[in-house]
Amino acid sequence: MHAKTSKATVLQVYRMYTKVNMGNNNLRLYFIDAMRAWAILMMLQGHFVDGLLDNAFRDNSNGVYSVWKYFRGVTAPVFFTVSGFIFTYLLIKGNEIGFNNPRVKKGIKRGLQLLAIGYLLRLNFFGLLKGQIYGSFYLVDVLHCIGLSILGIIGIYLLTISRNKYLFPGVLLATTIVLFVLEPNYKQYAHHYLPEMMANYLTKANGSVFTIIPWFGYASIGAFMSVLFNRFKNFKYLYPAAIASFIIVGIGLLFYSSGFFLKLYNWTGMLVFSKVYFNNYLFIRLGDVSLVFAVFMLFRKFMSHSSVLKIGQSTLSIYVIHYIILYGSFTGLGLYYFLNHSLSPTIVIPGALAFMVITTMLALQYERNKVYIKLQLSSAVRLVQQKGEAWLNEEGQPLLKAFVLKSKLTLIRLFRMVKN
Repeated sequence: MHAKTSKATVLQVYRMYTKVNMGNNNLRLYFIDAMRAWAILMMLQGHFVDGLLDNAFRDNSNGVYSVWKYFRGVTAPVFFTVSGFIFTYLLIKGNEIGFNNPRVKKGIKRGLQLLAIGYLLRLNFFGLLKGQIYGSFYLVDVLHCIGLSILGIIGIYLLTISRNKYLFPGVLLATTIVLFVLEPNYKQYAHHYLPEMMANYLTKANGSVFTIIPWFGYASIGAFMSVLFNRFKNFKYLYPAAIASFIIVGIGLLFYSSGFFLKLYNWTGMLVFSKVYFNNYLFIRLGDVSLVFAVFMLFRKFMSHSSVLKIGQSTLSIYVIHYIILYGSFTGLGLYYFLNHSLSPTIVIPGALAFMVITTMLALQYERNKVYIKLQLSSAVRLVQQKGEAWLNEEGQPLLKAFVLKSKLTLIRLFRMVKN
């Protein structure tokens, strides 16, 4: 009875806190949460279909498949851009600057947390029981890059924010342009001189899904956009001007950026511009992102539903749960292991819809009970720790001493062998 009462009390306090926060958060841009919700749902169905659809049905000449494939390619750029946008918007909205800004400390903690979760999701407990860490553990994925992007934005912020008000956004914009323009040159390097764990952040040669370059470019352009929004937040015609600007930029990047780089090559003779012309996917995707921003701002009044906002604010939980179910984090036994590239469209389409619904519901349920779950987990950890200490003091100490002695003897023999 006491446990049920405690749980109810904790949940009531947490829900009241959440409701008060949402009610008082006047500065929150709800269309950004709607974009995050759309991007995470697109990612769920994209990963499900891409991982489980039979190769026989991957026909680029099929109109439906080609449209799905194109929009799937929009998801990651949108997610990175929105992540950079919302983090920087919160970072600069207060009056404190530099290390006095409490968001700096929170951002560093968040970035490191995402890196840790990214590696944890790739850990295989069965391998650990064998004393092995599989090579897939060292591969870099979206969480690693977003975590590192947050740390990168903080670094640029600390170096520039107190010098000139135009320097911070200027460096952010220049970072995106440089990373995107030079991508044909640096993507060819495998960075064998680095430890594989570090090289995986710079090259896909070892199997990484994402790399910090050029993907940091989308986070930095999102940060640049948020600075503009913050500077003009009191402008009467902010949204009409922003929508028109994003549409113009989006169309320009989609249809004219390739020709622009060809003209730059003809004018300067620099080979890098011709390389961008022949594989101009980064700027074209940025054009897609601009148009997505314009659409969500245009229909922002219809995107303030509480369910949409909750999904947009629960993207990390959704990502973690989907990774466990689909890819089998910790065990390797996920849907991908059993159904890899084996389903027909008649099964994979409703399956993707069901996967989206189930994963989202589980994530929202977790968010609703997060405080209680964390309390229970901390209690369980303390209990295990106490039991372990008791066992160690009573029965395990002789065994531990024997193990330490055996380890010392083994090391001595090994040392003598190396010395000889």
